[in-house]
Amino acid sequence: MEYLKKHIRDVYDFPKKGIVFKDLTTLFKEPRGLHIIGWDLSQLYRDKGITKVVGIESRGFIGGSILAFELGAGFVPVRKPGKLPADTIKMSYDKEYGTDTIEIHRDAITEDDIVVIHDDVLATGGTMAAAYDLVKSMKPKKIYINFIIELTALNGRAALPADAEVTSLISF
Repeated sequence: MEYLKKHIRDVYDFPKKGIVFKDLTTLFKEPRGLHIIGWDLSQLYRDKGITKVVGIESRGFIGGSILAFELGAGFVPVRKPGKLPADTIKMSYDKEYGTDTIEIHRDAITEDDIVVIHDDVLATGGTMAAAYDLVKSMKPKKIYINFIIELTALNGRAALPADAEVTSLISF
């Protein structure tokens, strides 16, 4: 994990003053970093029967796609409004620096699916809580939640369902 931590850049006052943004693009550009992320994420879920990985726009698409590939599962994007071409369901939520809305295709998840919802960073938990509620409304068999980074000082896990299995590769 030290290799991963070493390749994550802090960007101060982004996206607004007072925020210290954990930039994973410096890690994603490293082939070894992508390999470690893919391997470590997949080992968490290899024996859980995952059928779909849901990635949250936009950096969650990177780790989520790698995880889906490694597990032989499908990939489902959760996007900002107006970005998905077919019938969607949506959820609005508060995040650490404003309010936002996300959408998922109405037919993306079935009751037979076992799902991992993936995003790059757990900060205050608002985005993931909304994504979880969207996926849960589709009634899959099981939902797991995963992050590459968890910012523990922001206590984002408190915003997530108590019965959800939440994992993070790295904590700051």
